Amino acid sequence: MSDMNYLEQLLDGMKVEYLPLGDVSKYEQPTKYLVASKNYSDEFATPVLTAGKTFILGYTDEVNGIYKASENPVIIFDDFTTANKWVDFDFKAKSSAMKMISSSDDNKFLIKYIYYWLNTLPGELIGGDHKRQWIGSYANKKIPIPCPENPEKSLEIQAEVVRILDVFTELTAELTAELTARKKQYNYYRYQLLSFEERDMEWKTLGDIGDVKMCKRILKSETRSEGDVPFYKIGTFGKQADAFIPRDVYESYQERYSFPRKGEVLISASGTIGRAVVYDGEPAYFQDSNIVWLDNDESIVTNRYLWHFYKIAKWFVSEGGTIDRLYNDNIKKTKIPVPYPNDTEKSLAEQSRVVAILDKFDILTSSITEGLPREITLRQKQYEHYRDLLLSFPKPEEVAA
Repeated sequence: MSDMNYLEQLLDGMKVEYLPLGDVSKYEQPTKYLVASKNYSDEFATPVLTAGKTFILGYTDEVNGIYKASENPVIIFDDFTTANKWVDFDFKAKSSAMKMISSSDDNKFLIKYIYYWLNTLPGELIGGDHKRQWIGSYANKKIPIPCPENPEKSLEIQAEVVRILDVFTELTAELTAELTARKKQYNYYRYQLLSFEERDMEWKTLGDIGDVKMCKRILKSETRSEGDVPFYKIGTFGKQADAFIPRDVYESYQERYSFPRKGEVLISASGTIGRAVVYDGEPAYFQDSNIVWLDNDESIVTNRYLWHFYKIAKWFVSEGGTIDRLYNDNIKKTKIPVPYPNDTEKSLAEQSRVVAILDKFDILTSSITEGLPREITLRQKQYEHYRDLLLSFPKPEEVAA
């Protein structure tokens, strides 16, 4: 049976009416009695919610002004982002930019059905103040309500849509929880494997195994918004380049000045200190002093071992300026554990063993092509496909327009 046939079977010839969201739901805006103090602690039970990406400010022990969402779940609509969240736990509200949306009639409209439909709307900010944004824009959006003249059948159809989408949502949640657990496991084993407790090990400084290098300075006048070779600044390091340099400049500088070899590990020396990226050998150029690398002796420490170590390195960061900075001397003073320092063959074999274990964890927790992140992305796309499909009821001409 095709997906569309299933939708038709679900409706069983029943009509769908598109009603203004303001007719099927009601909302409450936080008032002063709901505003929480800053007496927050993870030991307390009740979360304090705010607008924006932060969402949970902290946890409070207050008992007054608690919104009982565990008894009557609500949708929290965020004026700042036009995002909405499903909330079925008790909370206190901090921001007036949040709206607590509930069903206007539980005997006709399921609040979770409304929630899933809201997720199909584009999350674009609308001009005007926050209250008008909700009333003037979203309250007038038309939500499909199957056979509203038969509330019992309508609720049955709404419940089936919710049931199917809950399955996908729960699967994604399980995978996300699994990813969180694996990341904790990864961090634990990384520290354990790189501590070499009760094993032959020596702490060497990075200066003992190599020298800090950086690319020749590129002037802003030499960069372009489009071009042949991407130029990575500290803000785009490890991301998508937004500046480029001519190929002849790249080839000239690569030949005449310091340049990383394929496999060497670049690190950020300002801003987010110690962010590590393995150079893949493709044409690219890197901002001097802000992005550096250790020209290390791989007979002492391999590049891949160094990459894993950078994730737990205790850097000697120079503070007090406009931004924190990792100077060359700071890098050279940083200590790295080298196993079996007096036996090169045994040392490299042990480094290879450690790398093999940590690489598996890294793939599982970070890879977008093999690990859990890829699986979560696929499940999320599957959920969005069925959400949009199940909520794509036939539209009358006046709604379609």
